[in-house]
Amino acid sequence: MTILTGAPTAHESAGCEPDYVQLLTPEGQRVEHDDYHFDGDDDLVRTFYRDMVLARRVDTEATALQRHGELGIWAQLLGQEAAQIGAGHGSRPQDFIFPTYREHGVALVRGLDPGRLLGLFRGVDHGGWDPAEHNFGLYTIVIGAQTLHATGYAMGLSADGLVGSGDVTRDACTIAHFGDGASSQGDVMESFVFAATYDAPVVFFCQNNQWAISAPIERQSRTPLHWRAPAFGFPGVRVDGNDVLATYAVTRAATDRARAGEGPTLIEAYTYRMGAHTTTDDPTRYRSGADVDAWRRKDPIARVLAYLRSRDAVDDAFVAALEAEADDLGADLRHRCRTMPDPSPLAMFDHVYAESSPEVEAQREGYAVYLAQFDLTGAEGDR
Repeated sequence: MTILTGAPTAHESAGCEPDYVQLLTPEGQRVEHDDYHFDGDDDLVRTFYRDMVLARRVDTEATALQRHGELGIWAQLLGQEAAQIGAGHGSRPQDFIFPTYREHGVALVRGLDPGRLLGLFRGVDHGGWDPAEHNFGLYTIVIGAQTLHATGYAMGLSADGLVGSGDVTRDACTIAHFGDGASSQGDVMESFVFAATYDAPVVFFCQNNQWAISAPIERQSRTPLHWRAPAFGFPGVRVDGNDVLATYAVTRAATDRARAGEGPTLIEAYTYRMGAHTTTDDPTRYRSGADVDAWRRKDPIARVLAYLRSRDAVDDAFVAALEAEADDLGADLRHRCRTMPDPSPLAMFDHVYAESSPEVEAQREGYAVYLAQFDLTGAEGDR
């Protein structure tokens, strides 16, 4: 595991790209790294490419739906597809994922119906999927809180003996996704303390897209984010977050390490948020178009397609079929979003606890009496 220490290098201080693990250049050429290797075949790379294209289509459709008033808000992932798809595939099915509110690509890899994501942002549910079905938690709106959840869950895995047996189908870990902005939250630092102290099998996956809404990364940290990990007693590594092969390889190594009982790892996926923070944000007010154009030339999807074409691993028919699949997905999402039923107001009480309590039932009954004063017929009879 590569751990960088000391002061920033000269080219980092000058604003150039920092050192990171890279296995696929922006031009789509394979390169080797001393510590990390991609051992997958072209079929796996085609899967990466498909998932990235579909994740971007989900993002594009959701952004358009918000602009048409069908969603209250949307958190874009544009430009971060490689970080999310690589990390998603770098885990195993038994690993539990703790997302923020932007991990649409990871959700797709985990088999979550993207329509379920729209319900949350439309405001008709609270993120209504079953976390246990895909080992993928509900979206976390409170910035950084999910790192504590992931650490506690990982400590529980250790206590239950689900770490270090050597059985790749049984041993498990957690992955906590968060952004560079969240790295400034106290919750994240506290999770580092507990994870290091208890050798918790957790991977902290930070998508450093360089902007905490309008605050640039240099206003958040004077040193690279992954350098924080050794101070807490565990490894940190920076990976090219626009390189899906490298992200996959680094995540697979970190999760294997966690499942083996060797403790946590911090991954800093160095990428760029090509879109807005959310659809309520106007990034043209605080960053230059030249920076965005420079990062568009490092598009994570384009580099994978260039690599596959260089190996004659895809042809025009494959690309066209994938575009048609994306079109079908987009049409389905538009239809389903616009036809989502409004929820019953009383539904908010249904999943407060796994088993209801007298206090919750009393609140439900009181609210039902209140609603009965109004003409709210039409939704399941109790509106």
